Amino acid sequence: MRRGEGGMDMSGDSPCAVAAPVATSRTRVVVLRTTRGSMTNYNYVVVDVATRQAVLVDPSWQADVVVGAVVDAGARVAGILLTHSHPDHIDLAASLGERFGCPLWMSKEEIAWSGYHAPGLVAIDETPFHVGSMTIRPMLTPGHTPGCMCYRVDDDLFTGDVLFAEGCGICPDVGAALRMYDSLGRIRREIGETTRIYPGHSFGLAPGQSFATVQRENIYLQFSNRDDFAAFRTRKGQSRAKLFTFH
Repeated sequence: MRRGEGGMDMSGDSPCAVAAPVATSRTRVVVLRTTRGSMTNYNYVVVDVATRQAVLVDPSWQADVVVGAVVDAGARVAGILLTHSHPDHIDLAASLGERFGCPLWMSKEEIAWSGYHAPGLVAIDETPFHVGSMTIRPMLTPGHTPGCMCYRVDDDLFTGDVLFAEGCGICPDVGAALRMYDSLGRIRREIGETTRIYPGHSFGLAPGQSFATVQRENIYLQFSNRDDFAAFRTRKGQSRAKLFTFH
């Protein structure tokens, strides 16, 4: 099995690391690597350089790391972007939403499917909206879950468990895998080769790879047939717990 086919939830705590921020003329992305047990997640602080307003993406575990990154960036959190409702992506959402007094944004489809609720939760569609001078462009990309959402900010795409540099998220059945194929096809059509991909997990390549690199390295972006993709994505012998090496 190739690396990068994840989307699991585990327990326990271990150290984290904070990667160097990546900046453009308009935005600054602070990459946060947090861990629990043998599980590693990436969450992000996206800062509008002009106004110092920021959004968090999928904050999970180790609240002191996330809060410390916000303080170090001199930013004010205006909202939290949630790609989907799995516990390792929403673990800190409610508590940080209350701490910062900000909304939590999640697709209306994901809320309806999951039943997730929290103070400040706002159901959104694909209508773009603004935080400071940043334009947030939600992109509905079902497959891993029915309401998975990617978020494009400037030339950065935050993909949760839809797209990793090395693979894509687990799909529970053939129908979900067919939807995942369509979602990956939409990403291919709508973003450019220089767009930086910031996923929820890494299996070797650091977050922030160009989409050109991801297209070259990712086997799931090589399929030209929906049924072949779905058969491969749902093939037997894939373990959700033992065959992953998180980085």
